[in-house]
Amino acid sequence: MNARIESLQQEAASSLADQALGQIAVQLPGATAVFRRLKLDFCCGGQTILRQAANEKNLDLAAVLAELDGLERGSASPAGTEPAQLISHILQRYHQVHREQLPELIRMAQRVELVHQGRADVPKGLGDLLQTIEAEMLDHMHKEENILFPMLQAGNNPFAVHPINVMRSEHISHGLQLERLTELTQDATPPVDACNTWRALYAGIAQLKDDLINHIHLENNVLFPQFEKAT
Repeated sequence: MNARIESLQQEAASSLADQALGQIAVQLPGATAVFRRLKLDFCCGGQTILRQAANEKNLDLAAVLAELDGLERGSASPAGTEPAQLISHILQRYHQVHREQLPELIRMAQRVELVHQGRADVPKGLGDLLQTIEAEMLDHMHKEENILFPMLQAGNNPFAVHPINVMRSEHISHGLQLERLTELTQDATPPVDACNTWRALYAGIAQLKDDLINHIHLENNVLFPQFEKAT
C-alpha cells in the first residue's frame, strides 16, 4: 500500500515537472512566489516546461517539486472539535497560510495595476484593498493568538465572551471586504486575454476567499459556540 502511494506521488510530481511554468502559476496559488525567488520567468517565459526551466537555471528539480508540493492545501477537516484541536488546526491551516498568501497577492496586484494601467478592466485599487485586508487580518490574528485562544485553551473562562464578540464583529468586517474583493475582480474572473500574472493573481484571490470563509466558519460555528453556551 505504501509503495502504491509513493508511486502515485511520484507520478504527480513527474506530471508537474512536465507542465509549463505559466500553467503551474495559474493553477497552484503560491507558486508565483516560488518561481520569483528562483528567478523562473512564469510570465513572458510562461510556456517553458518546469523541467527545462530548472535545468537551464541549474536548479535541483526534485527540490523545486517538493517546494511546490508543499503549497498544496487541501480542505482537510480538523482532527476533532475539541478546542485545542480546533485552535491548532486554525493556526496551521489558516493563520499561517494567510500570512503567506497576502504579501504575494499584494505584489502581483500592484504589478497588474502598473503594467495594465491603461486598460478599462484593470482592477484599480486592488493592491490597496489587499493591503487593507492584510493589515486587518494581521491585527485580528494577533489578538486571537495572544488573547482569545490562550483564554479558550485554559478552559471555560467567563470573560472569554467579550473577546469572542469582538472577533465575531471583525469577522463581519472581513466578510464585507470579501464582497468588495469579489466585486473588484469580477468574482476572481480574469479577462480572456489576461497575462499569466493576472491569472495567477485571481487564482490566488479565489483561494484566499475560500480559505477565509472556511476559517470564519470554523470559529463562528464550531469553536466559539462551545464557550458562549458555557457562560
